[in-house]
Amino acid sequence: MNLFSRTCYLLLIAFLLVIAGCAAHNRSAADTGRNDVLYVCDCGPQCSCNTVSAEPGKCACGKDLKWTHVVKIEGDEALLCTCKQGCTCAIDAKDPSKCGCGMPLKRVSLKGTGIHFCNCGGSCFCNTVAAKAGQCRCGMPLKQSN
Repeated sequence: MNLFSRTCYLLLIAFLLVIAGCAAHNRSAADTGRNDVLYVCDCGPQCSCNTVSAEPGKCACGKDLKWTHVVKIEGDEALLCTCKQGCTCAIDAKDPSKCGCGMPLKRVSLKGTGIHFCNCGGSCFCNTVAAKAGQCRCGMPLKQSN
């Protein structure tokens, strides 16, 4: 392989790595196969807009929605871990007000959000949420919030 061919080969590999990195960065929760991700308003306790979405976007108050993952659904409320994107922790066994990562849990109402969620009992740990109708991991149909 001559120098020109080797240089072209290395440039092609670098280009493919950049493309793959951009694609991975732009993937939404739906693309990664996770079914426990919600995006919520994160503008502080003084904000009462309660924006909740199954997709990234903007809060009703104009700020970017924050990635969270569902650790428990109680009735029509979701308990969310608010740590970094990609987290998979659960409720801390020693402190039920926190995630296993130490972050405080955020409680959001799913009423009126259009989010479909699993509600297979009083306290559901299937943690399945979606923008569209579907089936929960436990096999029950997802309930749409009213």
